[in-house]
This record gives sequence, structure tokens and C-alpha cells, in this order.
Amino acid sequence: MVATALKKTHSRGATDPAATTAIGPAGAKRESEIDANLVRRFNAGDESAFVEIATRYRKKLFSVGYRHLRNSADAEEIAQDALVRAHKGLINFRGDSSLSTWIHRIAFNLARNRHKHDFIRRRHLTVSVDASINAESEGTFLDVIASDAPNPARLATSAEFSKVVVTCMEQLGDSHREILTMRNVQSCSYSQIAKTLGIRTGTVKSRIGRARESLRSLLAVSYPEFVDSHSQFEWIEPIRSVGFVAIA
Repeated sequence: MVATALKKTHSRGATDPAATTAIGPAGAKRESEIDANLVRRFNAGDESAFVEIATRYRKKLFSVGYRHLRNSADAEEIAQDALVRAHKGLINFRGDSSLSTWIHRIAFNLARNRHKHDFIRRRHLTVSVDASINAESEGTFLDVIASDAPNPARLATSAEFSKVVVTCMEQLGDSHREILTMRNVQSCSYSQIAKTLGIRTGTVKSRIGRARESLRSLLAVSYPEFVDSHSQFEWIEPIRSVGFVAIA
């Protein structure tokens, strides 16, 4: 039955990475009631209820995977795996959190583990110029690379610095690397990070501050100028003339 649900939601174009429109408190209450009813139906033996759950959440699960992995094929895999796990685990769902939060956490953990797996194998260092810039745009990296010939000296310096940043990120602890990736790479808001990690917004801000200080200390080993720099990220900026994309 879960295979049927995956096939049906895929045929409806549910993997469109467009962001879901925000809803107000009244709308959220209605959505929660719909979810609760679907869970009751499924646990009572109505398999068609899971098809509706898959239809409701496949697009969101795809977006979670895409934000972590920046690849449509991998994001699609995360969405499918999350639905398979949800189908197996829904019988044990007790409603301690909303269905939306529960199923989001499944996809988040799957995507985070896949990202770590790829990071270790340095797969993250290569991105096709034909890849989409983000989940909401059809533009590619090739579209934003200027046609002017790059300055060889600046190109070499920027490439060297980028490698140092990557190396230093790998030396950070898991929690610091994860929160910097969510904030500076995935552009998550403080509230989004707080909700995903289950911590307060103030804790998010202080943890990001500590993570950035740790990164600056590591960078200072290769670039002593970072010690007295007003901002540890003032060097990390877009260099459009040579086709670089901002790191921070």
C-alpha cells in the first residue's frame, strides 16, 4: 500500500520544491484536526488514509531533503524513505507532537544522516553548474556566473580560502557544524532552527555565536588577520566577477 501512495503522490507532482504557504492559527488547528482524523482512520485499518497523508506531506518532505542535500534526486529519495518509515511507525504514533512535526523529524534525520555521509566523502565540494540555485528557483549556477574573464590571482586566492573554510568546518564539532550549515548555507531563520533542534531561540543565537568563534579560531591558524577582524565573515563575500558564490 505504501508503494501505491508513493506512486500516486509522485504522479500528482508533489515533488515541486516550491515553499508551502504559511497558515494562521485557525488554519493550523484545522490541519491538526485533519491529521488526527487520518491517523485514527489508518490505525483502524483504512490504508487509504495513508495515501492522503502522503499526498499532504510529500512536498514538505521533499523540501526538507532539498534544503540539506541541494539535489532533486536525493531529496526525492529522502521523501520516499520518510514516507516508508512513517507508514511503518504510524501504528506507534501517540500524538505527543503534531503529525507534521513527527513526520518532519523523520525526514530531517534522514537528510542529516545522508548529508553527513556525503560530507565525509567530500561529495559536497562539487556542484554541477547546471544545478538549481535553490529549491524556489529554476535558475542555475551557470546563469549567475558572469562572462568576464576571472582575475587569475584573485581566483587562486579565493579557491585557496574556500578550501581552508571547508577544512575548518570539518574540524568543528557536529552541533556547531550543523547549526552553521542551517544558518549560513540553508538560510534558516532562528525560529526555524529552534523548532527543528528543539531548543529556544536565544539558545540558537548563542550557539551560533560560539560556533562562529570556533570557526574564526580555526581560520586564524591559516589567516592570522582573522584575530583582529571586525567580523569573522567580512572576507566571505560573493565574488561575482569570477563566478564564486557567497559562503556565509
